[in-house]
Amino acid sequence: MKQFNVPVGYRSPLISSIKQRRKEEDKLKKDFSPTLLDLGPLQIYLARHFGFCYGVENAIEIAFRTIEENPGKRIFLLSEMIHNPQVNADLLAKGVQFLQDTKGKQLIAFDSLTKDDVVIIPAFGTTLEIESILTDKGIPTEKYNTTCPFVEKVWNRSEQIAKKGYSIVVHGKPQHEETRATFSHASYHTPTVVVNDMDETIELAKYITGEKRPEDFYTEFKGRFSAGFDIEKDLQRIGVVNQTTQLATDTQAISDYLKSVFIRHYKLTSDSIADRFADTRDTLCYATNDNQTAVTGMLANTKANLAIVIGGYNSSNSSHLVELCEEKLPTYFIDAADKLISKTEILNRNWRTKEQTVIHNYLPEQNQVRILMTSGASCPDAVVESVIRKLASFYNVEEQLSAHINP
Repeated sequence: MKQFNVPVGYRSPLISSIKQRRKEEDKLKKDFSPTLLDLGPLQIYLARHFGFCYGVENAIEIAFRTIEENPGKRIFLLSEMIHNPQVNADLLAKGVQFLQDTKGKQLIAFDSLTKDDVVIIPAFGTTLEIESILTDKGIPTEKYNTTCPFVEKVWNRSEQIAKKGYSIVVHGKPQHEETRATFSHASYHTPTVVVNDMDETIELAKYITGEKRPEDFYTEFKGRFSAGFDIEKDLQRIGVVNQTTQLATDTQAISDYLKSVFIRHYKLTSDSIADRFADTRDTLCYATNDNQTAVTGMLANTKANLAIVIGGYNSSNSSHLVELCEEKLPTYFIDAADKLISKTEILNRNWRTKEQTVIHNYLPEQNQVRILMTSGASCPDAVVESVIRKLASFYNVEEQLSAHINP
Protein backbone atom coordinates (compact mmCIF):
# COMPACT_ATOMS: atom_id res chain seq x y z
CA MET A 1 0.00 0.00 0.00
CA LYS A 2 1.19 3.53 -0.76
CA GLN A 3 3.30 5.27 1.87
CA PHE A 4 2.29 8.84 2.66
CA ASN A 5 4.34 11.84 3.73
CA VAL A 6 2.66 12.63 7.05
CA PRO A 7 4.18 15.23 9.43
CA VAL A 8 6.65 13.55 11.74
CA GLY A 9 4.85 14.98 14.77
CA TYR A 10 1.98 12.59 14.13
CA ARG A 11 4.27 9.55 14.06
CA SER A 12 5.34 7.45 17.03
CA PRO A 13 8.53 5.39 17.31
CA LEU A 14 6.77 3.05 19.74
CA ILE A 15 3.62 2.49 17.68
CA SER A 16 5.52 2.32 14.38
CA SER A 17 7.71 -0.44 15.82
CA ILE A 18 4.68 -2.38 17.01
CA LYS A 19 2.81 -2.04 13.72
CA GLN A 20 5.86 -2.95 11.65
CA ARG A 21 6.52 -6.05 13.74
CA ARG A 22 2.91 -7.19 13.44
CA LYS A 23 2.95 -6.55 9.70
CA GLU A 24 6.04 -8.71 9.25
CA GLU A 25 4.59 -11.51 11.36
CA ASP A 26 1.13 -11.38 9.76
CA LYS A 27 1.45 -10.22 6.14
CA LEU A 28 -2.04 -11.45 5.22
CA LYS A 29 -3.68 -9.70 8.22
CA LYS A 30 -5.35 -12.86 9.45
CA ASP A 31 -4.25 -12.58 13.09
CA PHE A 32 -6.56 -10.20 14.93
CA SER A 33 -5.15 -10.86 18.39
CA PRO A 34 -3.95 -7.72 20.24
CA THR A 35 -0.35 -6.75 20.99
CA LEU A 36 0.58 -6.98 24.65
CA LEU A 37 2.76 -4.28 26.19
CA ASP A 38 3.85 -6.09 29.34
CA LEU A 39 4.91 -3.39 31.78
CA GLY A 40 4.64 -5.47 34.94
CA PRO A 41 1.88 -3.92 37.06
CA LEU A 42 0.42 -2.38 33.86
CA GLN A 43 -0.66 -4.61 30.99
CA ILE A 44 -1.78 -2.76 27.85
CA TYR A 45 -3.36 -4.73 25.02
CA LEU A 46 -3.27 -2.77 21.77
CA ALA A 47 -5.80 -3.68 19.10
CA ARG A 48 -4.33 -5.36 16.02
CA HIS A 49 -5.56 -2.53 13.82
CA PHE A 50 -6.03 1.10 14.91
CA GLY A 51 -5.11 4.65 14.02
CA PHE A 52 -4.61 6.45 10.71
CA CYS A 53 -6.18 4.73 7.71
CA TYR A 54 -5.32 5.15 4.02
CA GLY A 55 -7.90 7.88 3.46
CA VAL A 56 -6.80 9.94 6.47
CA GLU A 57 -3.09 9.77 5.60
CA ASN A 58 -3.90 10.71 2.01
CA ALA A 59 -5.91 13.73 3.19
CA ILE A 60 -3.23 14.92 5.59
CA GLU A 61 -0.49 14.63 2.98
CA ILE A 62 -2.49 16.63 0.41
CA ALA A 63 -3.47 19.30 2.95
CA PHE A 64 0.05 20.01 4.21
CA ARG A 65 1.52 19.84 0.71
CA THR A 66 -1.11 22.33 -0.45
CA ILE A 67 -0.05 24.76 2.27
CA GLU A 68 3.62 24.45 1.28
CA GLU A 69 2.89 24.91 -2.43
CA ASN A 70 0.71 28.01 -2.03
CA PRO A 71 2.59 30.59 0.07
CA GLY A 72 0.77 33.89 0.32
CA LYS A 73 -2.56 32.50 -0.87
CA ARG A 74 -5.71 32.28 1.16
CA ILE A 75 -6.34 28.60 1.93
CA PHE A 76 -9.71 27.32 3.08
CA LEU A 77 -11.09 23.98 4.20
CA LEU A 78 -14.75 23.23 3.56
CA SER A 79 -14.94 21.89 7.13
CA GLU A 80 -12.70 19.89 9.46
CA MET A 81 -10.09 17.98 7.46
CA ILE A 82 -10.71 14.90 9.61
CA HIS A 83 -12.30 14.53 13.02
CA ASN A 84 -9.13 14.99 15.03
CA PRO A 85 -8.57 18.11 17.15
CA GLN A 86 -4.76 18.09 16.87
CA VAL A 87 -4.69 17.87 13.08
CA ASN A 88 -7.33 20.57 12.67
CA ALA A 89 -5.58 22.83 15.19
CA ASP A 90 -2.31 22.42 13.30
CA LEU A 91 -3.98 23.42 10.04
CA LEU A 92 -5.58 26.47 11.66
CA ALA A 93 -2.19 27.44 13.10
CA LYS A 94 -0.82 27.47 9.55
CA GLY A 95 -3.48 29.98 8.49
CA VAL A 96 -6.07 27.63 7.02
CA GLN A 97 -9.66 28.82 7.53
CA PHE A 98 -12.80 26.67 7.80
CA LEU A 99 -15.71 27.63 5.56
CA GLN A 100 -18.27 25.51 7.44
CA ASP A 101 -18.59 23.67 10.73
CA THR A 102 -19.15 19.91 10.90
CA LYS A 103 -22.93 20.34 10.65
CA GLY A 104 -22.69 22.40 7.46
CA LYS A 105 -23.28 25.78 9.08
CA GLN A 106 -21.58 28.52 7.07
CA LEU A 107 -18.70 30.22 8.90
CA ILE A 108 -17.33 32.17 5.93
CA ALA A 109 -19.60 33.07 3.01
CA PHE A 110 -18.89 31.41 -0.32
CA ASP A 111 -19.49 34.83 -1.88
CA SER A 112 -16.23 36.03 -0.33
CA LEU A 113 -14.17 33.48 -2.29
CA THR A 114 -12.31 34.30 -5.49
CA LYS A 115 -10.68 32.18 -8.19
CA ASP A 116 -7.28 32.91 -6.63
CA ASP A 117 -8.24 31.18 -3.37
CA VAL A 118 -7.42 27.56 -2.55
CA VAL A 119 -10.23 25.39 -1.18
CA ILE A 120 -9.44 21.92 0.19
CA ILE A 121 -12.22 19.35 0.14
CA PRO A 122 -11.93 17.20 3.30
CA ALA A 123 -11.66 13.43 3.53
CA PHE A 124 -15.44 13.09 3.95
CA GLY A 125 -16.04 14.58 0.49
CA THR A 126 -18.65 17.21 -0.25
CA THR A 127 -21.94 17.70 -2.03
CA LEU A 128 -22.37 18.27 -5.74
CA GLU A 129 -24.00 21.59 -4.92
CA ILE A 130 -20.89 22.89 -3.15
CA GLU A 131 -18.63 21.53 -5.89
CA SER A 132 -20.71 23.49 -8.39
CA ILE A 133 -20.41 26.71 -6.37
CA LEU A 134 -16.62 26.38 -6.26
CA THR A 135 -16.36 25.48 -9.94
CA ASP A 136 -18.49 28.47 -10.95
CA LYS A 137 -16.02 30.70 -9.10
CA GLY A 138 -13.14 29.24 -11.06
CA ILE A 139 -11.76 27.33 -8.06
CA PRO A 140 -10.43 23.91 -9.14
CA THR A 141 -12.07 21.27 -6.95
CA GLU A 142 -10.04 18.29 -8.16
CA LYS A 143 -6.58 19.69 -7.46
CA TYR A 144 -7.10 19.93 -3.71
CA ASN A 145 -9.67 17.18 -3.21
CA THR A 146 -8.78 14.86 -0.32
CA THR A 147 -11.95 12.76 -0.47
CA CYS A 148 -11.23 9.25 0.77
CA PRO A 149 -11.08 6.74 -2.11
CA PHE A 150 -13.33 4.40 -0.14
CA VAL A 151 -15.98 7.11 0.18
CA GLU A 152 -15.75 7.62 -3.58
CA LYS A 153 -16.15 3.87 -3.97
CA VAL A 154 -19.56 4.15 -2.28
CA TRP A 155 -20.54 6.96 -4.65
CA ASN A 156 -19.44 4.95 -7.69
CA ARG A 157 -21.32 1.87 -6.53
CA SER A 158 -24.42 4.00 -5.98
CA GLU A 159 -24.19 5.29 -9.54
CA GLN A 160 -23.73 1.77 -10.90
CA ILE A 161 -26.83 0.35 -9.25
CA ALA A 162 -28.80 3.53 -10.00
CA LYS A 163 -28.23 2.86 -13.70
CA LYS A 164 -29.89 -0.53 -13.17
CA GLY A 165 -33.02 1.11 -11.80
CA TYR A 166 -32.45 0.76 -8.06
CA SER A 167 -33.17 3.49 -5.53
CA ILE A 168 -30.65 4.04 -2.71
CA VAL A 169 -31.03 3.69 1.05
CA VAL A 170 -28.07 5.34 2.82
CA HIS A 171 -27.22 4.10 6.31
CA GLY A 172 -25.62 7.09 7.97
CA LYS A 173 -25.86 9.87 10.52
CA PRO A 174 -28.00 12.45 8.66
CA GLN A 175 -25.95 15.50 9.74
CA HIS A 176 -22.52 13.94 9.21
CA GLU A 177 -20.44 15.50 6.40
CA GLU A 178 -19.90 12.16 4.69
CA THR A 179 -23.59 11.23 4.77
CA ARG A 180 -24.55 14.59 3.30
CA ALA A 181 -22.00 14.11 0.53
CA THR A 182 -23.05 10.53 -0.23
CA PHE A 183 -26.72 11.54 -0.24
CA SER A 184 -25.96 14.33 -2.72
CA HIS A 185 -24.04 12.06 -5.09
CA ALA A 186 -26.54 9.20 -4.88
CA SER A 187 -29.63 11.39 -5.26
CA TYR A 188 -28.18 12.94 -8.42
CA HIS A 189 -28.65 9.56 -10.09
CA THR A 190 -31.63 7.99 -8.35
CA PRO A 191 -34.25 8.46 -5.59
CA THR A 192 -32.44 8.32 -2.23
CA VAL A 193 -33.40 8.19 1.45
CA VAL A 194 -31.27 8.19 4.63
CA VAL A 195 -31.81 5.95 7.68
CA ASN A 196 -29.87 6.51 10.89
CA ASP A 197 -30.33 3.10 12.51
CA MET A 198 -32.29 -0.12 12.61
CA ASP A 199 -35.30 1.49 14.32
CA GLU A 200 -35.71 3.90 11.41
CA THR A 201 -35.15 1.06 8.96
CA ILE A 202 -38.01 -0.94 10.48
CA GLU A 203 -40.29 2.09 10.10
CA LEU A 204 -39.15 2.63 6.51
CA ALA A 205 -39.93 -1.01 5.73
CA LYS A 206 -43.54 -0.46 6.75
CA TYR A 207 -43.94 1.85 3.77
CA ILE A 208 -42.60 -0.92 1.53
CA THR A 209 -45.15 -3.41 2.87
CA GLY A 210 -48.01 -0.92 3.00
CA GLU A 211 -48.37 -1.07 6.80
CA LYS A 212 -48.06 2.70 6.95
CA ARG A 213 -49.90 5.38 5.01
CA PRO A 214 -47.73 6.70 2.14
CA GLU A 215 -48.40 10.34 3.01
CA ASP A 216 -46.91 9.87 6.49
CA PHE A 217 -43.49 9.12 5.01
CA TYR A 218 -42.91 12.74 4.04
CA THR A 219 -43.32 13.87 7.65
CA GLU A 220 -41.51 11.00 9.32
CA PHE A 221 -38.47 11.23 7.02
CA LYS A 222 -38.52 14.96 6.43
CA GLY A 223 -35.12 16.20 5.26
CA ARG A 224 -33.96 12.62 4.62
CA PHE A 225 -35.20 12.01 1.07
CA SER A 226 -34.34 13.36 -2.36
CA ALA A 227 -36.46 15.85 -4.30
CA GLY A 228 -39.44 14.25 -6.01
CA PHE A 229 -39.20 11.05 -3.99
CA ASP A 230 -42.33 8.95 -4.60
CA ILE A 231 -42.83 6.62 -1.66
CA GLU A 232 -45.32 4.48 -3.61
CA LYS A 233 -42.86 3.53 -6.35
CA ASP A 234 -39.31 4.51 -5.36
CA LEU A 235 -38.85 1.75 -2.77
CA GLN A 236 -39.77 -1.14 -5.04
CA ARG A 237 -36.13 -1.79 -6.01
CA ILE A 238 -33.32 -0.72 -3.66
CA GLY A 239 -29.67 -1.02 -2.72
CA VAL A 240 -28.16 -0.15 0.66
CA VAL A 241 -24.92 1.82 1.00
CA ASN A 242 -23.38 3.39 4.08
CA GLN A 243 -21.44 6.17 5.64
CA THR A 244 -18.16 4.28 5.71
CA THR A 245 -17.48 4.88 9.41
CA GLN A 246 -20.68 3.29 10.66
CA LEU A 247 -20.57 -0.06 12.41
CA ALA A 248 -20.17 -2.56 9.60
CA THR A 249 -22.35 -5.02 11.49
CA ASP A 250 -25.13 -2.42 11.77
CA THR A 251 -25.06 -1.71 8.04
CA GLN A 252 -25.12 -5.42 7.27
CA ALA A 253 -28.00 -5.96 9.69
CA ILE A 254 -29.99 -3.13 8.07
CA SER A 255 -29.30 -4.54 4.61
CA ASP A 256 -30.24 -8.07 5.71
CA TYR A 257 -33.45 -6.83 7.33
CA LEU A 258 -34.61 -4.93 4.25
CA LYS A 259 -33.67 -7.88 2.08
CA SER A 260 -35.85 -10.18 4.23
CA VAL A 261 -38.73 -7.70 3.95
CA PHE A 262 -38.46 -7.78 0.17
CA ILE A 263 -38.29 -11.58 0.09
CA ARG A 264 -41.46 -11.89 2.17
CA HIS A 265 -43.38 -9.03 0.55
CA TYR A 266 -42.59 -9.92 -3.05
CA LYS A 267 -42.28 -13.70 -2.47
CA LEU A 268 -38.78 -13.74 -3.94
CA THR A 269 -36.59 -16.76 -4.48
CA SER A 270 -32.79 -16.90 -4.40
CA ASP A 271 -32.84 -16.56 -8.17
CA SER A 272 -35.08 -13.48 -8.19
CA ILE A 273 -33.73 -11.48 -5.24
CA ALA A 274 -31.55 -9.33 -7.52
CA ASP A 275 -34.70 -8.18 -9.33
CA ARG A 276 -35.58 -6.14 -6.25
CA PHE A 277 -32.49 -5.91 -4.05
CA ALA A 278 -28.93 -4.99 -5.05
CA ASP A 279 -25.88 -6.61 -3.43
CA THR A 280 -23.73 -3.75 -2.07
CA ARG A 281 -21.56 -5.52 0.53
CA ASP A 282 -18.48 -4.35 -1.37
CA THR A 283 -19.01 -0.75 -0.19
CA LEU A 284 -17.95 -1.41 3.42
CA CYS A 285 -14.63 0.33 4.22
CA TYR A 286 -11.68 -2.01 4.83
CA ALA A 287 -10.27 0.16 7.66
CA THR A 288 -13.62 0.34 9.45
CA ASN A 289 -13.96 -3.42 9.12
CA ASP A 290 -10.40 -4.12 10.31
CA ASN A 291 -10.59 -1.77 13.31
CA GLN A 292 -13.97 -3.06 14.43
CA THR A 293 -13.05 -6.71 13.88
CA ALA A 294 -9.84 -6.21 15.86
CA VAL A 295 -11.80 -4.75 18.79
CA THR A 296 -14.47 -7.45 18.65
CA GLY A 297 -11.84 -10.19 18.69
CA MET A 298 -9.90 -8.52 21.47
CA LEU A 299 -13.01 -8.20 23.64
CA ALA A 300 -13.93 -11.82 23.09
CA ASN A 301 -10.54 -13.33 23.84
CA THR A 302 -8.70 -11.00 26.21
CA LYS A 303 -9.53 -10.57 29.89
CA ALA A 304 -9.21 -6.98 31.02
CA ASN A 305 -10.35 -4.50 33.67
CA LEU A 306 -11.24 -1.65 31.33
CA ALA A 307 -10.93 -0.26 27.82
CA ILE A 308 -9.66 3.11 26.60
CA VAL A 309 -10.60 4.44 23.16
CA ILE A 310 -8.66 7.43 21.83
CA GLY A 311 -10.09 9.65 19.12
CA GLY A 312 -11.69 12.93 18.18
CA TYR A 313 -15.03 13.53 19.81
CA ASN A 314 -16.66 14.27 16.44
CA SER A 315 -15.26 11.02 15.03
CA SER A 316 -18.00 8.59 14.06
CA ASN A 317 -15.68 5.59 13.75
CA SER A 318 -14.16 6.31 17.19
CA SER A 319 -17.56 6.49 18.86
CA HIS A 320 -18.51 3.14 17.35
CA LEU A 321 -15.36 1.58 18.83
CA VAL A 322 -16.48 2.94 22.21
CA GLU A 323 -19.92 1.45 21.60
CA LEU A 324 -18.39 -1.98 20.97
CA CYS A 325 -16.16 -1.84 24.05
CA GLU A 326 -18.96 -0.66 26.34
CA GLU A 327 -20.82 -3.91 25.74
CA LYS A 328 -18.11 -5.82 27.60
CA LEU A 329 -16.07 -3.47 29.81
CA PRO A 330 -16.00 -0.13 31.61
CA THR A 331 -14.86 2.08 28.72
CA TYR A 332 -13.36 5.56 28.63
CA PHE A 333 -13.35 7.82 25.57
CA ILE A 334 -10.59 10.43 25.47
CA ASP A 335 -8.97 12.54 22.75
CA ALA A 336 -5.55 13.16 24.34
CA ALA A 337 -3.29 12.19 27.22
CA ASP A 338 -4.26 15.27 29.24
CA LYS A 339 -7.66 13.66 29.89
CA LEU A 340 -5.79 11.23 32.13
CA ILE A 341 -5.81 13.70 35.00
CA SER A 342 -4.18 11.35 37.48
CA LYS A 343 -4.03 7.72 38.47
CA THR A 344 -7.42 8.16 40.13
CA GLU A 345 -9.21 10.59 37.76
CA ILE A 346 -10.03 10.56 34.05
CA LEU A 347 -12.07 13.08 32.03
CA ASN A 348 -14.39 10.80 30.09
CA ARG A 349 -16.55 11.76 27.08
CA ASN A 350 -19.96 10.12 26.82
CA TRP A 351 -20.30 9.39 23.10
CA ARG A 352 -24.09 9.37 23.29
CA THR A 353 -24.80 12.53 25.33
CA LYS A 354 -21.53 14.34 24.40
CA GLU A 355 -21.06 15.20 28.08
CA GLN A 356 -17.62 15.17 29.70
CA THR A 357 -17.41 13.90 33.26
CA VAL A 358 -14.55 13.28 35.66
CA ILE A 359 -14.61 9.60 36.60
CA HIS A 360 -12.93 8.67 39.86
CA ASN A 361 -11.00 5.47 40.60
CA TYR A 362 -11.10 4.31 36.98
CA LEU A 363 -7.92 2.26 37.49
CA PRO A 364 -8.58 -0.59 39.91
CA GLU A 365 -6.34 -1.00 42.93
CA GLN A 366 -4.74 -4.37 42.28
CA ASN A 367 -1.31 -5.81 41.60
CA GLN A 368 -1.78 -5.91 37.85
CA VAL A 369 -4.14 -3.74 35.79
CA ARG A 370 -5.14 -4.93 32.32
CA ILE A 371 -6.27 -2.31 29.77
CA LEU A 372 -7.58 -2.83 26.24
CA MET A 373 -6.69 0.11 23.99
CA THR A 374 -7.56 1.25 20.49
CA SER A 375 -7.91 4.49 18.56
CA GLY A 376 -10.00 5.92 15.75
CA ALA A 377 -8.93 6.12 12.11
CA SER A 378 -8.18 9.84 12.41
CA CYS A 379 -6.10 9.62 15.59
CA PRO A 380 -2.31 10.14 15.20
CA ASP A 381 -0.12 7.37 16.57
CA ALA A 382 1.78 10.01 18.54
CA VAL A 383 -1.37 10.65 20.58
CA VAL A 384 -1.72 6.94 21.34
CA GLU A 385 1.89 6.79 22.51
CA SER A 386 1.39 9.83 24.74
CA VAL A 387 -1.57 8.10 26.41
CA ILE A 388 0.46 4.93 26.93
CA ARG A 389 3.35 6.92 28.42
CA LYS A 390 1.02 8.81 30.74
CA LEU A 391 -0.46 5.57 32.04
CA ALA A 392 3.02 4.05 32.39
CA SER A 393 4.14 7.09 34.43
CA PHE A 394 1.38 6.39 36.96
CA TYR A 395 3.07 3.04 37.68
CA ASN A 396 6.67 4.26 37.33
CA VAL A 397 7.31 1.86 34.42
CA GLU A 398 7.72 4.33 31.55
CA GLU A 399 11.35 3.32 30.97
CA GLN A 400 10.18 -0.22 30.12
CA LEU A 401 8.60 1.05 26.91
CA SER A 402 12.02 1.37 25.29
CA ALA A 403 12.20 -2.42 25.08
CA HIS A 404 9.26 -2.36 22.64
CA ILE A 405 10.91 0.09 20.19
CA ASN A 406 12.93 -1.38 17.36
CA PRO A 407 16.55 -0.15 17.29
